[in-house]
Amino acid sequence: MDKLNFLEVIAAIAVVISLLLAVFLLTVKTERKLENRLFAAFLIINAIDISGLFMHLFTDSYNLKGFKISAYLLVMPLFYLYVNAVCYSDFALKRKHLLHLIPFIVANLILVPRLFLAEGVAKESFFKDMWHSPEMFFYQAIAELQYFFYIVGVFLILKKYKKIYLENYTNPNTLLYKWLSQLTIIFLFIHLCIIIKNLVRYSQDRDLFIWLNIVAGTVFLLTACWFILKALNHPELFRRIDSTLQPTENFVETLETENKTNETKNFQIEQLKKFMIEKEPFLEPSLTIQELANQVEIPVRELSVLINHHINQHFFDFVNEYRIKKAMTILKDPTKKELTILEILYEVGFNSKSSFHTSFKKYTNQTPTEFRNN
Repeated sequence: MDKLNFLEVIAAIAVVISLLLAVFLLTVKTERKLENRLFAAFLIINAIDISGLFMHLFTDSYNLKGFKISAYLLVMPLFYLYVNAVCYSDFALKRKHLLHLIPFIVANLILVPRLFLAEGVAKESFFKDMWHSPEMFFYQAIAELQYFFYIVGVFLILKKYKKIYLENYTNPNTLLYKWLSQLTIIFLFIHLCIIIKNLVRYSQDRDLFIWLNIVAGTVFLLTACWFILKALNHPELFRRIDSTLQPTENFVETLETENKTNETKNFQIEQLKKFMIEKEPFLEPSLTIQELANQVEIPVRELSVLINHHINQHFFDFVNEYRIKKAMTILKDPTKKELTILEILYEVGFNSKSSFHTSFKKYTNQTPTEFRNN
């Protein structure tokens, strides 16, 4: 099997797996229908794009091939909307999101005169030298600008998500941030291959051009398989936040000017710590800062500033510290030696083994097993 045939096989497998996963996402019963549909659409558009590597085996339609090229401009808008839908519980598609179609529409419009409306020899001649045409140079400029815009947008969403999550929620889903960041970095790598491939297209090195296509196709295939395994192994992965929540830094100055004396703040901190020890609200795995604020009868924004700026901890770390201290007590209790590490982590409020081990080692510089045995 030569390189070209190998490329066609890799592309065909990637397309089949992408479409199967898309069908699964569209048909599975779940509360998270919007993000499933967006990611399914993302996979379908990618499958259309990758199908160009073997499309010539089934059709000679220049119009279809032209549409395949322009369809790539839907990839990043769909991924951007998918990240929004996964991160924010109140995200919904609105008419304003149709603006994301503008680059795709523009790309198709510039191809209308010399491709979609052309016929016979004129269409064939244009398609033969298409990548050297002004239309394609313009298309590639749009594609790169669009990609830069959306990749920056995705990283900004993830940055805000992580900050808000740590300030308002506990357990365990900084995993979501890590997973989406990993996925975005993989897409960055694939796009880098595409950029190099497009540059190599104008050279005479056909072998390198084919190998870059193989690398991009293989990485996409492995990413699709990784996504399936991740979803199967971590069904609890997705915990979304309310998009109306703001990082504490956005309102700390306002609250700090409301004449709260240091004595008042210190009293509130002492009362909060006393409440955490006596009432142990941290034993609730899904505890949020809103729920804790209701229990200690402190306005949620005031409590957020108290924890994040005066105790100088994220809410996430603040609550988990009490869980770790409780776990340390149990681990050293000779009457509870029969309890497994898994049973202990559930007892103290964690619901993720990886989150417990990460937090425990961060606080003690030891694993739970090492701490128990010392």
